[in-house]
Amino acid sequence: MTKILVIGIAGRMGKTIAGCIEDTEGVGLGGGTERAGSPDLGKDIGEVAGIGTKGVAVSDDLATALAVCDVVIDFTTPESSMQTLQICAEQGKAVVVGTTGFSPEQRAEIEQIGKKIPCVVAPNMSIGVNVLFKLVADAARVLGDAYDVEIVEAHHKFKKDAPSGTAVRISEIVADSLGRNLEEVGVYGRKGIAVRTPKEIGIHTLRAGDIIGEHRVLFGGMGENFEVFHRAQSRETFARGSIRAAQWILGQPNGVYDMQDVLGLR
Repeated sequence: MTKILVIGIAGRMGKTIAGCIEDTEGVGLGGGTERAGSPDLGKDIGEVAGIGTKGVAVSDDLATALAVCDVVIDFTTPESSMQTLQICAEQGKAVVVGTTGFSPEQRAEIEQIGKKIPCVVAPNMSIGVNVLFKLVADAARVLGDAYDVEIVEAHHKFKKDAPSGTAVRISEIVADSLGRNLEEVGVYGRKGIAVRTPKEIGIHTLRAGDIIGEHRVLFGGMGENFEVFHRAQSRETFARGSIRAAQWILGQPNGVYDMQDVLGLR
């Protein structure tokens, strides 16, 4: 059985992942960590996650907790995830990261870490969203420059990074498919009086309430619109995708992969 260690196990996403591990065949919850000073340190990982006693304590020492685990899942912050990746590289353990908001410098460091261990790093672990990525790439290539592209994402009011990592990835996919430089054509929201330029890609952010995650891609043509829309109704979709990635990554060669690799959508 594959033993999975969950970073931030006492958080909303950590608890969701632990719960999904519990009812997924072939995997088990092998460990969980929390930040130094957390009131959950020393408590049973299963009790913290609400899935019953597991006989393993929540720890703030990842290197030690890794000893009895096969793979790590991390949905935390860029800074915390970088520490996870570095320690996993030192310990030779595979890792799955669903954190968003990495800087270009952090992305470059992740590529170097990928030379030491196999890791899945993806802005969205949802299987449906990754199918959306594929559809958007195909649509952009077929529709071409005759259709304007607008991307709208919505998340809960507690999400810090904007636009979402998923929206950023969609904009990158569209730009690549259309042969455009996103740095030159990306427009993040609009204000004032200006005519839309032919090749710009609009990226817009909404933050409200407890929205789990919504992404809409609009291709606007003269006489018709084509839209692709995805709504996450539960964090379980991301948790189950990350578990699927954790099962897939074991045995893979060193490198940085994403969910397109996991799902065979390349």
